[in-house]
Amino acid sequence: MSTADEILDIVDENDHVTGQAPRGEIYAKGLRHRSVFVLARDADDRVFVHRRTPVKLVFPSLYDMFVGGVVGAGESYDEAALREAEEELGVSGLPRPVPLFPFQYTSENGAYRSWSYVYEVRCTLPVSPQVEEVAWHDFLPEEELERRLGTWQWAPDGLAAYERLKAFRTGRA
Repeated sequence: MSTADEILDIVDENDHVTGQAPRGEIYAKGLRHRSVFVLARDADDRVFVHRRTPVKLVFPSLYDMFVGGVVGAGESYDEAALREAEEELGVSGLPRPVPLFPFQYTSENGAYRSWSYVYEVRCTLPVSPQVEEVAWHDFLPEEELERRLGTWQWAPDGLAAYERLKAFRTGRA
């Protein structure tokens, strides 16, 4: 089964399930679905940053400071956060990601809409990211990540989640 055929829950503006559809149809029609963003830090408190592969269905070849993805039909946010973090980092045995806050994301053109949850996890294991998902990766000090915000092209949903995370940390969210 391709990722476009994966069945996802469709949700309303209050995050209540209203139906299900294949991921490709959800993206094509701009239907609201669920997703997770997991900020992964290593033992030195650096952030896992990566460039998405060019074959990704959304935001191909862009940089991201989160691992994560869609929540499968019937799957909880917490289950999806752990599954996606382990898949994208290429590890098993991660601690359960810590949920921080939910938010809604809508792309500038309105074509991509999700109810999302932001998490954080400590990854002290050696990573081996999926080559299908990750074209390049490194753990960067957060100061370096901040410097790159203005020079690299970032996945807009991840960038929105990161800005909300910074506001959450300072009590402005």
